[in-house]
This record gives sequence, structure tokens and C-alpha cells, in this order.
Amino acid sequence: MTKDKVTGTLVFAVVTAALGSFQFGYDIGVINAPQEVIISHYEYVLGIPLEDRKAINNYTINSTNDLPTIPYLRDSTPTSLAEEETTTSTSLITMLWSLSVSSFAVGGMIASFFGGWLGDQLGRIKAMLVANVLSLAGALLMGFSKLGPSHILIISGRSISGLYCGLISGLVPMYIGEIAPTTLRGALGTLHQLAIVTGILISQIVGLNFILGSHEQWHILLGLSALPAILQSLLLLFCPESPRYLYIKLDEEVKAKKSLKRLRGSDDVTKDITEMRKEKEEASSEQKVSIIQLFTNSSYRQSIIVALMLHMAQQFSGINAIFYYSTSIFQTAGISQPVYATIGVGAVNMVFTAISVFLVEKAGRRSLFLIGMSGMFVCAIFMSVGLILLNKLAWMSYVSMVAIFLFVSFFEIGPGPIPWFMVAEFFSQGPRPAALAIAAFSNWTCNFIVALCFQYIAVSSLILCRFAEQWSRTTANWNSICSLCRSSVDLMCFSSSLEWSWPLLCLHFSKFRKPKESPLRKSRQNSERRVAQPKRPKPPWKWNSLEPQRLCKDYLIWDIKRNRKEVVCF
Repeated sequence: MTKDKVTGTLVFAVVTAALGSFQFGYDIGVINAPQEVIISHYEYVLGIPLEDRKAINNYTINSTNDLPTIPYLRDSTPTSLAEEETTTSTSLITMLWSLSVSSFAVGGMIASFFGGWLGDQLGRIKAMLVANVLSLAGALLMGFSKLGPSHILIISGRSISGLYCGLISGLVPMYIGEIAPTTLRGALGTLHQLAIVTGILISQIVGLNFILGSHEQWHILLGLSALPAILQSLLLLFCPESPRYLYIKLDEEVKAKKSLKRLRGSDDVTKDITEMRKEKEEASSEQKVSIIQLFTNSSYRQSIIVALMLHMAQQFSGINAIFYYSTSIFQTAGISQPVYATIGVGAVNMVFTAISVFLVEKAGRRSLFLIGMSGMFVCAIFMSVGLILLNKLAWMSYVSMVAIFLFVSFFEIGPGPIPWFMVAEFFSQGPRPAALAIAAFSNWTCNFIVALCFQYIAVSSLILCRFAEQWSRTTANWNSICSLCRSSVDLMCFSSSLEWSWPLLCLHFSKFRKPKESPLRKSRQNSERRVAQPKRPKPPWKWNSLEPQRLCKDYLIWDIKRNRKEVVCF
């Protein structure tokens, strides 16, 4: 019986855990397609008059139909009392919708610190069951949002769902990685990301107007996220607990062997036990590192800064603005069926996530990250050019649409998965949990900033358009200038991704060019007592084959006091 055999129990456990990832993706994308009908219900609940609703939804600059409309947004300069009331209503709707979208990330920010802790305290299976309670609570609030103040219930439900997703984003990869055989760990680990993008795609499909995205059924669409949680809770009762948790954390070898026998389909689990025994010895010999020590200790500071910049670059690229607001973005770009274009984004996202599984190991992290960021930058330029020329050439709307599709594809082959890989590879077992926690927190925080500010960036672009209109009254074609102002804001946001990438890459690879001294080496206070420093051996790697894991294996540093070689991971 080979160790890498895929058994029915293993497949069952992995698929069951991936249901949590599927719900994570569903919660990300479910708010996108029904944006128009939910906002209409907000206006009804808040008692906004019908005339004001029409003014909000159909507003264009200077009542000109040449410019594409930006739904639900309005210029903030009133010219009459009635228009001032409409402007106030528009600002309120913009704020409520931004909170409805971004509150999901607030919950993720809070819960990202507690996923690993909860898994260690309760076990992987029980921790996922507890997380499902949060999922059910959030789904119920959103599902019954029509019966009360819908905006309050949806914001609260999205926040609780964010708590669930913050926990599950750490628990699912942890559980799958611990039950999978070593030779299958990478392949099975990618199911987490594949399940997320599948959930995004399914939420966009069922959000179509003729399925569940109508005025009568949108609350069912939001509450439907309870189904994966219920199904997963039932199936988890039949899943084996993580053998690594049982052996390393609880020191229960008998239960760990029983779990391994179920997962491997064999009574011979000696190799797995031996591997876990070595892992336990290594974990006990290495001291845990706190989050504060990551920033105060010079041995870790540079690595954690690079890790944070990777995650900030990922989120500030604007990718989640597309996942949250793609329907209104496509509507602004002049696409006649923006909901179907949104489904296209989900399909492209899913396909290129699957492709990235094979590219990451073959092409290398650095190359893919550079290619992905550069491609996103070029796509952002084409997207902005398409918006600028939309008034002159109607087919430029399709240029913008294709640019968004390519933007998503470049994200998935590089900046999407690579930051999570690299953070785990930067740190050894001691500082890794704290590093992953602070990286996840920064990722969720930037996600929240993008989700909250995107609507206000669009409002700012409208104000720029009004200034451009007043400045260019003497010109015959001021619409192009207005479009340029609006597009410049979008371009500024999207191109920030490349601005983030260059300093972090320079910082990252300068680290490998000039390695720091080993943390095992003590300060040179009594130089007269020290022996002569031996010559540091030359780094054995080539520039084009840089990989963090090779540094850990190949680069030797001389420990002067002990007069022997030490293997040090930078």
C-alpha cells in the first residue's frame, strides 16, 4: 500500500472541508449581482420619495446621455432645495451600500487572528463546527432582512459571515494540509482556492434576475449561504480528526494512528508516525515568536515587511473592487448585459486559478509575480483608454470588458496565490504562525479599505468631471475631458499595484544579495576574546535559480564561537 494512495476517506474529508471554502467564495460574490434591487429596497425602507429614487438611479452629468451613467452615485453640488435633499439621500445610500459590502471584510479582519488558536483549542473538526454557527447566524439575518430594517440586518449579517470566513480561511487549509500525504499535499491544498473561486462563480450565476436576483427573491439569495454550512456540519461528523493535531498537540498516539489508518486505507502507518515525531521534536526545540518580536527583532523585521507589502500589493491592486462591484463597473463601461459580463469574470477567475496550480511550481514565484503585476498594469491602461474613448467609439466598451477579464487572469497566475505561498516559505516553524496571522490581518484590512472606498472614489471622479465641465465650457468636446478625469482616478488606483510591487521586490531580493548575520551569532562586545573570523563561504546559488527553500538547505554560515557550520534560513 503506497503512501500517496488517494482513498475514499481522504477524498471525503477534503471535499467536506472545501465546502467551507466554497461558502467563503459565495459570500464574496453574492452581493455583486443583486446590487440594483437591494439598493432599491434600501430606498423603499428609508422612505426616499419615488422622484428622488429616479433622480438617484438615472442621474447623469448635465443631463447628457453621451456620458455613461454611474449608478447610485450623484454629484455633491446641489442647485436647489429639492436637489439638496436628493444629494443627501444619495450620500446615505452610497454609505450604506459601501458598508454592506465592506462589513464582510471587517469580520474577516477580527477573526483572522483566532483561526489557528481556535483550531488548537478545540481541534480542527470542532473548530469548523463552531465556525458554522457563525455562518448560520449571518445567513439567517440576511435571509430575513426583508422583514425588518434591511440595511441594518444585511450589514450585521455580512459582518458575522465575515467572522466565519476569517476563521475558515485558516482552518480549511490547515486541516487539508495535515490530513493529506506529503506527495499530495500541494495538489490537495489547491482545492481550497479552487473552491473559493467556484463559490464566487456560483453566486454570480444564481444571482441572475430570472433565478434569485429579482426584487422578490434577493433575500433568499443572501440566505442561501446557510446550505453549505448545514451540509458541512453534517458531513464533519463522519470525518477523521487531523492526525497531526492528535499526535503533536494532544500527544495521543493511539488516536492519531487510528485516524491515519482511516485516511490511508492501510494498517501500516509507521512512516507517517515517524514523520510526525520528527516534526514534533523540531517544533518543541524552536521557540515561538510573538507578533511584536517579528517587528522588534532584526532577524525577522525585513521578512515581515516584505510579507506585508506582498499582501498590500495584492489587495490594493483593486481586484476585490472587481469582485464586489463588477456589475456596476460593466454598466459604467456601456455593457448592455453587465450581469453576464460579471459571470464571465467568475469563469475567467476559476479557469486561471486552475492554471496557476501548474505554473507556480514550474515558472517560479518571482517570475509569475512580476508577470502578473505588469500584466495587470497594462490591462488597467487599456481599461482606462476604453472608458476615455467610449463616447467616440461604441466598441471600446468591449475593449474595457476584455481588459477586465485579462486583469483578473493576470491576478490569478501571480499576485493572487503567491503572497500566501511566500509568507509560509519566509519563516520557519517558530515565527510562522505569528507571521501568517499578521499577514492575514493586513490582507483583510486592505480588502476592507478597497471595498469601502471604491464608491467614494467614483464620487470623487464625478466631482472632477464637474470641474472639467466648468473649465472646458469654451471647447466643443468637453465630454472626453470629463471621461479622462474619471478614468484617471481609476487608473491611479489600479496602477498602484505596480508601484507597490517594485519596492517590495527590490527589498526582497536585496535581502538575499546581502544576508544578515545568523541570529545564533552573539554581539561583538568582547572582540579581544574572539578567535579570528573565518572567511564566509560563497553563496552556492545562481541568481536565476533563487528560491527561499534552497537558501535554507544550501547556505552555510560559520558560527564563530562554536567553530562549526550552522544552516540558517534567511
